Amino acid sequence: MAKLRIRGKDLVQLGYPEGPAIGMAVNMMLKHYKRSSIEEVMEILKAILENPETYIDDKVLGRIADTLIEKVVESKEVDIKAKPMPYMRYGAEGIEDGAIQQMDTAMRLPVTVAGALMPDAHQGYGLPIGGVLAVKNAVIPYGVGMDIGCRMCLSIYDRKPTVLENNLRDWRQLLLKNTCFGKKTFDKPMDDKVLHNPLFKEIHLLKTLQKKARGQIGSSGSGNHFVEFGVVELTDPQNEFNLPVGKYLGVLSHSGSRGLGASIARHYTNLAMERCLLPREAKHLAWLDLDTAEGQEYWLAMNLAGDYASACHDHIHKRISQEMGDTPIAVVENHHNFAWKENMPDDSEVIVHRKGATPAGKGVLGIIPGSMTAPGFIVRGTGEVHSINSAAHGAGRLMSRTRAKQSITKKDFRKVLKDEGVELIGGGLDEAPFAYKNIHEVMDRQKKLVEVVGSFLPKIVRMDG
Repeated sequence: MAKLRIRGKDLVQLGYPEGPAIGMAVNMMLKHYKRSSIEEVMEILKAILENPETYIDDKVLGRIADTLIEKVVESKEVDIKAKPMPYMRYGAEGIEDGAIQQMDTAMRLPVTVAGALMPDAHQGYGLPIGGVLAVKNAVIPYGVGMDIGCRMCLSIYDRKPTVLENNLRDWRQLLLKNTCFGKKTFDKPMDDKVLHNPLFKEIHLLKTLQKKARGQIGSSGSGNHFVEFGVVELTDPQNEFNLPVGKYLGVLSHSGSRGLGASIARHYTNLAMERCLLPREAKHLAWLDLDTAEGQEYWLAMNLAGDYASACHDHIHKRISQEMGDTPIAVVENHHNFAWKENMPDDSEVIVHRKGATPAGKGVLGIIPGSMTAPGFIVRGTGEVHSINSAAHGAGRLMSRTRAKQSITKKDFRKVLKDEGVELIGGGLDEAPFAYKNIHEVMDRQKKLVEVVGSFLPKIVRMDG
């Protein structure tokens, strides 16, 4: 007898909703009906789908029925509050109205406990970029964002940064050889323990994404993602690296979880929007309760995507260090576009979403980049309660990508790069420095949130394009 094979897409065609029901159906049938024909199995699954209540007491088929019944039960209309809860806006004078409106809507959700808006905030989908939202026992996929675990990583080397000026062509080639952006990936990507995480076999969606994750690991996305050589200047004598103040060579990278994170975000956002029916203005803030199978599944997948994003940065910096024949003397890494289990001042546990916001708990180190011609900053969090232990994640966009392409000329772009002594590989007008807020103003508006340990000034920038 031929080995029984059940494909998820066959169940979708049968009418099964994407999500836990498919994974449960495949697992139960392969385990308990492996000697049956595919025709017999599909007939059983069709009958369960049409009338799940009939099978609820069956020890095996009842588990499939339960996931289908749960979907119907948990799909519900949810009312939001008439007025938003109060929250802090840091640098409100520099934040566009659209971002404030989005944050106001988030503060009207019945699960919301607290929120804050960072000075680099601008409009996004659902929660604005630069929005921080603490909720009770729930997770909002679009509150995390599409690029799950997007992060910054800085390697500091014990070399004088003047080496960049002396051998510009060599350093440029080094970046070109050891980084990939957008659709381009490495012919021989490195292996990593994250690729062997058992979740790739246990969660149906992840099974379909493992091959893509393996192929894209170590590469960077498009848009505002970059890898840069630049000048690190440590200004705090009490820095956590125990290094003398002064200038060092640095490598700074910004990227996320690639296609893996985007696919997870799309899948569970759609699932949340099916289960949690919110008013139109709040529909992208649909959440999954952490008491449900779907909520737990997303939580596991989100954390895997975060680990994958970290591994991508690790590979980027390993490749560059190996080519340099050197080892960093210090590394700083932090992420955003994520959700954390944290405690409020009253010790109650909440889920804190930081969509484009840097964790800034007391003593926590991070990097807040500027634009390609402006410095970024190595910072130490102050643990400010009203910001929910958060800070800006960058300068923040001043113009949309469309407006930047329409209003910025190539001539002006090239001039500012030349004036600032920056060598750019790739990059488009939508990433020109003019498209971003003034990083010094952003930093000035969050003095209560972070302390400056040092800075990073880009000199050779690699982006997609």
